[in-house]
Amino acid sequence: MFSNYIGILNLNEDESNLRSLSLNRPLASIPIYGRYRIIDFILSNLVNAGVKSVGIFAQTYSRSLMDHLGIGKPWDLNRRKDGLFIFNYSLNNSIINDVIQFKENIEYFYKNKGDYVILASSRMLCNIDLEKAALYHEKSKNDVTVIYKNVKGDDETFLNCDVLNIDENNRVLSVGKIIGLNCNVNISMDILIMKKDFLIECIYKSIENGNYSSLKNYIYNNCNKINIGVYEFKGYLSCINSIRSYYKTSMDILDTDIREELFFKNGKIYTKSNNSPPTKYCKESEVKNSIISNGCIIKGSIKNSILSRSVKIDYDTIIEDSIIFGNCVIGKGAKLKNVILDKNVVVEEGKNLIGDKKFPVVIEKGEVVKNLYKKAEGSYKA
Repeated sequence: MFSNYIGILNLNEDESNLRSLSLNRPLASIPIYGRYRIIDFILSNLVNAGVKSVGIFAQTYSRSLMDHLGIGKPWDLNRRKDGLFIFNYSLNNSIINDVIQFKENIEYFYKNKGDYVILASSRMLCNIDLEKAALYHEKSKNDVTVIYKNVKGDDETFLNCDVLNIDENNRVLSVGKIIGLNCNVNISMDILIMKKDFLIECIYKSIENGNYSSLKNYIYNNCNKINIGVYEFKGYLSCINSIRSYYKTSMDILDTDIREELFFKNGKIYTKSNNSPPTKYCKESEVKNSIISNGCIIKGSIKNSILSRSVKIDYDTIIEDSIIFGNCVIGKGAKLKNVILDKNVVVEEGKNLIGDKKFPVVIEKGEVVKNLYKKAEGSYKA
């Protein structure tokens, strides 16, 4: 059945609250859980459902995304027919103006033989059976089916996400935003299912009207004219839309039950492999409830933390509740708690970095965190 479906990943995502991690990469390629990237989840969900053709509409500074995706081999999308297509390596930030991107690449839609489209973003992390959702859409005869989840409105993970106001017939009446009130709300998971011809029609109408530069906004703002239905998802869901939500999601993954659901429940989550040696744990090392990727050298203490590949932890170092990206070096006697280190960061000997669970300390890519007071000849000097 899913040979009749096209996956469209629209990466026009607001990265303003993730700026310290997205300066050199799009949100979709931010590392998570050590060796994965955020885009791996929705891409794997599509592939596990049997989708053979996936188009990715990328944004600015997509080198890391391109390097990660390659020709799509880890997701079995390196095909002669269909496969992985990547569009728009533009220097123009088009967070809102995705309609123009679709219009400029409209030939992709016309040439593709699929009749249905699953349109999604990358920021929603879940493991969902999209085949069941697609079957529901076809039986319902909706113009558009939006996948949603019922959450508490004061859950800060979902702030500013779209809220669906639904009637008793599972029809969307209007769409708002989560503002943090203490009540249950139905949030859109940014996954929309529709016919390809309907998608093309919406693109042209958006341009003709001149009032909509976002395809999603065009659909949501025409609820009275478009038959928009819903499909409920009841599993684990997280939205990566801020440093706080990224940190919380990463800590959630250390929970065994959440990890099992997120990575295995409706199929495996795939990612680019990296041939590196196993991690070396020295006699003095101590590791508790942590994820350690390949190629690391561990001499210190690590608790409730996630380390990407090729991280070096020196003697007497204490790391708690922290996320360390690849190729970081942590000097002897350093102490890190509630910290996120981007790639290639060096923390000098004896340096302390202490953040808060709601406001973790973030060190940007390639920074050197110096200890201003170093012991020399029996005294301390600046």
